Order: sequence, then structure tokens, then C-alpha cells
Amino acid sequence: MRVLVAEDDPNIRSGLVEILEAEGYTTIVAADGQQALDRISAENPDFVLLDIMMPRVNGYDVCRSVRRDDPDLPIIFISAKSEEIDRVVGLELGADDFIQKPFGVREVIARIRAVTRRCLRRPGRADKDAAFQFGDLEVQPAELRAYRGRRAIDLSLRDVKILTVLHARKGQVVDRETFFSECWGLDHMPNSRTLDQHISKLRKRIEPDPRNPSLIRTVHGVGYRHEA
Repeated sequence: MRVLVAEDDPNIRSGLVEILEAEGYTTIVAADGQQALDRISAENPDFVLLDIMMPRVNGYDVCRSVRRDDPDLPIIFISAKSEEIDRVVGLELGADDFIQKPFGVREVIARIRAVTRRCLRRPGRADKDAAFQFGDLEVQPAELRAYRGRRAIDLSLRDVKILTVLHARKGQVVDRETFFSECWGLDHMPNSRTLDQHISKLRKRIEPDPRNPSLIRTVHGVGYRHEA
């Protein structure tokens, strides 16, 4: 899933990119409003994180322009403007959400996951994001969640990709190159510890006993396998 980050502050822009890529998104960046419009036209992102106070074209005008052509592209405004009227204006222009600076990582993740769920529920994605059984878990890709009975477990986009890869190759060893290609993308070159660390964190949330994993088994020197 491709996300445009339109933000003129390079530190905030790079921080947002880091958060998104850690979650499993592909990012596109713009440093001002005109670049944002150009990137939207050329790159066709799945949703947009949009600063309000930007050079050349401000975020409100970017949103107006986008909405004339695409009423459904999800937009989250990110702004230091804290007055209620600013939030109201943004939402009336058709924004899906509004994040106020300074923001916390957890808040950003929660809001982008909410928008992602709306994207994944769009018509035409039902077969691609169909639920599947993973051991005693029911994985719902379109919700970014897994369920153990009535208990919901929140997942990142990359978590879902990893579980999908393992499910599709149930009983087979999935090597590191396959994980990197299908869950990180060919443009990214994570080191071997990146996968191990991500699997470790995922196990803590989905395994009945993370110290003795049964859903995702390690195959030393090769990769991982799902046997259940």
C-alpha cells in the first residue's frame, strides 16, 4: 500500500516515513503542496498524509483540488493548527482524519491503521483480503486484526503480509529472501536481524506461549515455517 507524505518540515517528514515503512507501507514524499499534487497525479497513492501550512500550495487547497477529481482518496491532515475551526474546515473539505502536532507514534499508527481498514474494505478487494485460519487464529486482513475466540489482536500491514506468506506455504519452509521480497518489497534491503526482530514481536502478540512458539516455527539457517 502506497502512502504520500506531504510535509515541508524534513524532520517531521522523515519521522512519518519511518513510522509508515516500519508498519509495511511504501512511501512517496512531497515537500510542498505543488509537489503533493504532482505526486498524487503521477503515483496514484492509496492515501495521503497532508500538512496544512506548506509552501506554494497549502494543504487545504491541495485537498480541494484532490476532491474535485477523486472524492474517495483518503486524506489525513497533519497540522500544528489547533483551533477547532481548523479541524472543522479540514473535515468539511473532505479529510478523513486530523492529527495535531506534536503527535505520538502510537496515535499516528492508530489513525493510519483506521484509514487502511477503510481502504481494504473497498469493493474489489474482498477476494484478495479474505479471512483465513492460522492455527487457532482467524486472521482478518481487511481489519488488520486476528481473533482468538472473542479476543482481537491488532496487526500491522506487514504482520498481515508475513502471516499471509506463511499461510500460503503451510508446511513449507519460507526462506528470508521470500519474506523480504513479498513483505518488504524489492526496493528495500533489510538486514537479516530485521526479519527475526519482527517475527519475535509478532510472536509475543499471537503465540499462546511466545517462549515456545507453535504457530511460527524457526528453521535455523533458512527461515520460518507454519505447520498448524
